Amino acid sequence: MRTQLRVVVVASLLAFAAGAVAAPQQAPAKKDLTPQQQRMSTCNSQAAGKKGDERKTFMSSCLKGESPAKTTQQDKMKSCNKDASAKSLKGDERKAYMSTCLKG
Repeated sequence: MRTQLRVVVVASLLAFAAGAVAAPQQAPAKKDLTPQQQRMSTCNSQAAGKKGDERKTFMSSCLKGESPAKTTQQDKMKSCNKDASAKSLKGDERKAYMSTCLKG
């Protein structure tokens, strides 16, 4: 009976040791970023140096997929249009002014 008990204990220990060797613990795999997380990371790195409202505006347009050039052109258009209205320009004068203003 003692011999059988020893055989069972030794067999159990060997089975346990074999299982521990066969399946070593692995470090948790790095999680893949979702497309939104990747976009957030990219926009965040591009926004370095911007603060306050400028950063908010940039991050908003960047996360929507808009390029900064579009926003800049829109801002120029608003500014030039406002200036042309303040100067009461009309017709060909307004067109010439808007063209020059938007180029600069």
